[in-house]
Amino acid sequence: MTAQPIHFDESGGGQARRVPPMPERTPQALRLAIQEHAPHLLPDFEAHWRRAIGDAFNLTPVPAFMHLWWTQYAIARDPDLEAHLRDLEARAAKCEDPKESAVLLAEYSRLRRQAAAVEPGR
Repeated sequence: MTAQPIHFDESGGGQARRVPPMPERTPQALRLAIQEHAPHLLPDFEAHWRRAIGDAFNLTPVPAFMHLWWTQYAIARDPDLEAHLRDLEARAAKCEDPKESAVLLAEYSRLRRQAAAVEPGR
């Protein structure tokens, strides 16, 4: 089963929004997508690439790097989803009820997992 595109609509009004599709699952394609659609992520992406991968002869860190940045881009390409996740995180941090905080963080985690599972082209 492939994941469906994430189009977060906080208003519940069902308005269709244009969210850029996910790129091919390669570092170069992901970097170009970030540059075009989420340029605020680019400095951190490039710094992390230089630090974790750079001129490495060992490509072991690449899958973890791609998973992290794939998820970050999948969220950043949808400003409503990105804002909703920030709101969930902030509300959970301020919440004094442990059960309510757990519910907020569970929703935050579910949405991040959904973002990580979005396939190229979606």
